[in-house]
Amino acid sequence: MRGKLALVAGCGLCAFLGGLVAQVWFSNPGTVAAQPGPPLPPVPDLLGADKPAAERFQPIVKQFSSSVVAVDAVKPPAPGSKTNQPEEESGSGVILKFPGASGVVVVTNYHVVGAAAAGKVYVTLSDGRIVQPARIWTDPESDIALLNIEDDTLPAATLADSDRVKRGQWVLAFGSPFGLNQTVTHGILSATNRGQISLGSTIRIKEFLQTDAAINPGSSGGPLVDLDGKVVGINTAIASKSGSNSGVSFSIPSNMVKRIAAQLIEKGSVTRGYLGVQLATALEPAEALRLGLTRVSGALVEIVHPNTPASTAGLRIGDVILQIEDIAVRDENHLINTVCALPPGQRVKLTVWRDKKAIAVDVTVGEYAGRTTRSARP
Repeated sequence: MRGKLALVAGCGLCAFLGGLVAQVWFSNPGTVAAQPGPPLPPVPDLLGADKPAAERFQPIVKQFSSSVVAVDAVKPPAPGSKTNQPEEESGSGVILKFPGASGVVVVTNYHVVGAAAAGKVYVTLSDGRIVQPARIWTDPESDIALLNIEDDTLPAATLADSDRVKRGQWVLAFGSPFGLNQTVTHGILSATNRGQISLGSTIRIKEFLQTDAAINPGSSGGPLVDLDGKVVGINTAIASKSGSNSGVSFSIPSNMVKRIAAQLIEKGSVTRGYLGVQLATALEPAEALRLGLTRVSGALVEIVHPNTPASTAGLRIGDVILQIEDIAVRDENHLINTVCALPPGQRVKLTVWRDKKAIAVDVTVGEYAGRTTRSARP
């Protein structure tokens, strides 16, 4: 069942945008006894045979907490607002360093700061000091915001390689849920490459890590940290029926943060490729079988926009894009992310399923002109 997920900024449940209704049904096990299978291989003790989890977590919490901040912003009235009043938002962030940026950069979510001027954004450090950014870079499409603090003495964390994370590994989530600064929770990585989720109209680039670490309103922008004390993700959203944590939370992977930050700092904007098609939100099993496919994979084309790279290349409604060069397309979100990462002007070969057979289609990637990024000063 699909539904909207809640962004986790704000200081109360009213900050949630929606919930994902989930039900769990238990069946009667009956009287059939389970047959024993072959023994499983021993599970490696990642925490150390002679160390309880708490003893492994404590040094990381002590080391890392000084890099975690609270972020408050006063945003302009939302378009169409009935009250026309500024909107106050609260979230979290983590201090990092990037080449080309003076001082340090606080990474948080775009939905925390929105279009707020730098002079209307307040960063509370772990020691209680309040600082303000000299500059803000934002990318609404990935929900990433960078707050440039011109102070080289602030302790910066380190980004991990999120392509190397594994399901089941321990993670710690830091942030300021409900305004409770310097909160830390723990859990495991439940899944990677989650993209089939709805987060409103602005967030288009989705490639989330899923975790069961408790994340609540105010946690947006806080770091997800591995047991090496490195940032693997930026906490962004939860799936919830009630508006509070339900054990299904989503974080932007650190490698996406690296890619977006590098472009924002170097150019002030993010360049993305595009084809010019509208894709089905999912390729359902029944539709896949009707089209002659034997598995649910690929991206189904619903609309081909005129005067675009897709129309020039001859893509058609009903095509299923199975590959870009040698990359097998998992679903429509995977296709969007892959194309967006390509440089405009590059010529690529698509493998397309049409009339129950695979054909090759060459296309020249265009430049996406969606919501603009922003660079703001006080």
